[in-house]
Amino acid sequence: MDSTSRVLLQPKHKKKRPSKLRTSIQKLSTHMELVAALISGGIILFAWIYTAYLSHAVWIGLHLGAFVIGGFAKAKEGIEETIQNKRLNVEMLMVFAAIGAAFIGYWTEGAILIFIFALSGALETYTLQKSNREISALMNLQPETALLIYEGEQRIVPVSDLSIGDLVLVRAGERIPADGMITVGSTAVDESAITGESLPVEKELESEVFAGTVALNGSIQVKITKPASETLFQKIINMVQSAQAEKSPSQLFIEKFEGTYVNVVLIIVGIMMFLPYLLFDWPLSESIYRAMILLVVASPCALVASIMPATLSAISKSARSGVLFKGGVHVENLGHVKAIALDKTGTLTNGQPVVTDAYFAVKADEAYTTAIIGKIEQESTHPLAKAIASYSAEAMKKFDITMEQVKTIAGKGISAIQDGIHWEISKPQQTEAEQSFHHGILEKLAAEGKTVVCARKDGELVAVFALKDTIRSEAKAAITLLKQNGIYTVMLTGDNPVTAKAIALEAGLDDYIANCLPVEKVKQIKRLRKQYGNVAMIGDGINDAPALATANVGIAMGEGTDVALETADMVLMQDDLEKITHAISLSKKMNQIVKQNIFFSIAVISVLILSNFFQVIDMPLGVIGHEGSTILVILNGLRLLK
Repeated sequence: MDSTSRVLLQPKHKKKRPSKLRTSIQKLSTHMELVAALISGGIILFAWIYTAYLSHAVWIGLHLGAFVIGGFAKAKEGIEETIQNKRLNVEMLMVFAAIGAAFIGYWTEGAILIFIFALSGALETYTLQKSNREISALMNLQPETALLIYEGEQRIVPVSDLSIGDLVLVRAGERIPADGMITVGSTAVDESAITGESLPVEKELESEVFAGTVALNGSIQVKITKPASETLFQKIINMVQSAQAEKSPSQLFIEKFEGTYVNVVLIIVGIMMFLPYLLFDWPLSESIYRAMILLVVASPCALVASIMPATLSAISKSARSGVLFKGGVHVENLGHVKAIALDKTGTLTNGQPVVTDAYFAVKADEAYTTAIIGKIEQESTHPLAKAIASYSAEAMKKFDITMEQVKTIAGKGISAIQDGIHWEISKPQQTEAEQSFHHGILEKLAAEGKTVVCARKDGELVAVFALKDTIRSEAKAAITLLKQNGIYTVMLTGDNPVTAKAIALEAGLDDYIANCLPVEKVKQIKRLRKQYGNVAMIGDGINDAPALATANVGIAMGEGTDVALETADMVLMQDDLEKITHAISLSKKMNQIVKQNIFFSIAVISVLILSNFFQVIDMPLGVIGHEGSTILVILNGLRLLK
């Protein structure tokens, strides 16, 4: 929508609060599947208690009601999927089993089968709703309207109508409607919705702010830099949604296996109705009865439910802690990782150089010299100059300094005149005087992988600053934990070997590869995959995107480039490398639970089938054993939510 076509909206009347009855109805509708299962169970219990007082017709009618109420949702789902996919499924198998039980006179057992099957389905739905809760919470944090400033007027407009360049007013306590930059005012911003960090972040002029975060203590004007559909907030929502839709290899295998298995079971049930009667002299009624029990116990409900609840629970829990997976396949793969490659700048390090050391000539006034150097560096846009200016900020406040003839020396540094004295800030010179400065400190600093900047007063060296892109505070602990888990760690960086070695040693990495361009990073990832099988790559830049795509699991830092975020399989929203070890532990636990569920469900099915063939179990025990195992595997998967 064009800005000129926007209409000034009139103040709206205060909306009435929804009634308690309406709220109750809304809650009831969201849990309809569980409610239907419980009503079905209540009818069965009533019919069982008052069997002696009910006529046969009423007793049958109650069970039919239990069938319809409890089984409607699953039957509808099964029929729709059968028509759509043109193949039978577990839902249809359970419908046939319940009808078969009723057909041979076991109305109560058939109704119980429907009740427990509906209950297990309600538990699966609960798992999905629990996983969706993070999305719902995020969406509730996303403002629907914004206060647009246009031609001196304030207009309320839908957030979706905001365009890049629009100016919006955000008052204290309000949520920022879209990603942008502060043009007027300052405030502390609660960014916990984005980063998970509880401490507010101070934002001043030209600071970047994100949609969904809260301006706490000051009104600001924000210039929109991204449309609502492309904000970081919206990307988080999209990532969680895509994670739920994408299935793991185990889940895909089970779903393919399910179709074939259902057909095989139905064929075997058809054979068992008559084969024992013809070959083993079983009564026909017994043969049909055993076939119906086989239909119940052989249904792979527990097997089908072994994976998805656990996967959704893992995705849900990781999302709460600021680790976003783009699909179940990546949750499963992460637990198998044997080696992790890490980018340096912005991943292992903070991505910004800072002054780590400062040395001054013996006769120099350190505070005054620092102030002059800082004042000169303020005139430069170079990252090293900004770092030195920031370091000198306190010293500059103490002196009133005026600089003249500030000039940038291309490829060398910057110079200026102050009170007739010529100052120059540039790289070290290979002179004997500079090399012996502070007993050869320049060579020592360079050997540590630091960038050295020299300040000269009328040609004489008076100060040396060493700068370095410092390692993230949590990086060392994260690397230690990864190595304790038997994971090989290697840094892939485009930086020089000296700096790369220093960072690798400080971080405690197993290895490093320097002068690594994007193509070389891809080659190294392929080499690691051949050597270790399952490899993860962590990066944040455009140059990391090819390697992220090549790795088994690509991991992007939350503050990384859009390309890295789009390419990666999972995202660390808080840029906290220690979260990786927690995510790996969660993945391993999920894989363990899935294996437990699969083994348990297959074992139960096998025992029940054999027991039925040897006429050890009857219909009620078959129903309880089969549906009980389904509920147990779902509950086992839900353990990950704790």
